[in-house]
Amino acid sequence: MTKKPVSCEAPSSTAYELQIEQEHIKKNLEHVGHKILVLSGKGGVGKSTIAANLAVSLSLANKRVGLLDIDIHGPSIPKILNLEGRKIQVLGERMLPVQIGPDLKVMSIGFLLPDSDNAVIWRGPMKNQVIRQFLKDVKWGSLDFLIVDSPPGTGDEPLSIAQLLGDADGAIIVTTPQQIALSDVRKGISFCRNLNIPVLGVVENMSGFLCPNCGQQTEIFTSGGGEDMARQLGIEFLARVPIDPQIVQGCDTGQPYVRQNSAGETAQAFRQVTRRVLMLENESKATKADSNQKGAGRMRIAVPVVDGKLSQHFGHSETFAIVDTDGDSGQVLNRKDLAPPRHEPGVLPKWLHGEGVDVIIAGGMGQRAQQLFAQNQIQVVVGAPAESPESLVSAYLNDTLQAGENICDH
Repeated sequence: MTKKPVSCEAPSSTAYELQIEQEHIKKNLEHVGHKILVLSGKGGVGKSTIAANLAVSLSLANKRVGLLDIDIHGPSIPKILNLEGRKIQVLGERMLPVQIGPDLKVMSIGFLLPDSDNAVIWRGPMKNQVIRQFLKDVKWGSLDFLIVDSPPGTGDEPLSIAQLLGDADGAIIVTTPQQIALSDVRKGISFCRNLNIPVLGVVENMSGFLCPNCGQQTEIFTSGGGEDMARQLGIEFLARVPIDPQIVQGCDTGQPYVRQNSAGETAQAFRQVTRRVLMLENESKATKADSNQKGAGRMRIAVPVVDGKLSQHFGHSETFAIVDTDGDSGQVLNRKDLAPPRHEPGVLPKWLHGEGVDVIIAGGMGQRAQQLFAQNQIQVVVGAPAESPESLVSAYLNDTLQAGENICDH
């Protein structure tokens, strides 16, 4: 029997109604700790596989996780997690996500279709309305992480979810090694930057074939393209995930790879991605602690200096001015100038952490460097003007520092 397409037109909404809806979304997600988008500028790169295994890995780490599948036209999360045929329950005006074990909740358009073969033929407004409903009316409860499996491209659905979330903690970009995929994925990274979504890192999926018999890896496609792209764009490269028959089998049988396997190169790759997401918890604690330092006793602030003024790129500075301050009075206590060690990735954050620095004021700093400073419990202020260290520190302490754009994001 021929399947009937699911087709519908969405009613228009007034600006006031949308504002009220946005407030409801914010209220509904107020107990969600971190919101992560899994994105790609291109389809067929295995994005849903990465999202599903990440969500399961986080739940296995005793984190409360929500997995939201907004791939309206190709929802594959129900298949990957063996949830096909499951229907959601409705409690009053709220929808209850499908629960897997104690720590994983899942919502997908696939749960709302008569069966998995039905085609969804919706225009943009209807798709946007469903995404808003998933954020507003699904009873997510308290979550440590909400992982959003987004559809490919940079169109309506990814734009809607990014704007509706408002404060996404970051995006994981999934690519395959071929140049045609990398070209499209660059657009996904540009999409994130235009919307001020931090890019947590790049995952190169299908990076070589892992033989199930001998364990030898063969490059069916070229490999390393994702890592090269990440380096060129100043983004962290997270992992290479090979073409592993066990991943394919896990997706087909609804048993995610990470639930069944803990050893080998593929398992290590998924652990690296999970580890990066878990770091968000430590980074948020560090940021909160740093924000509470102002007005709470002494604080040490570092300023990269060239010719007596702030260097517009912290890695090119001749010296670092280390300024001790009294956060309660907002006064500068003393200053010492130190020559930095040789500039190599990760060296300066560790060095300044060893010097007891709490805050660094910089003109420009790449995203990866900012992440490294956060990992070393150092707050970063970028976009500062080329002025003397004392004037910058005083302005920072008195909340009058006029920070502009980050002039060096590489």
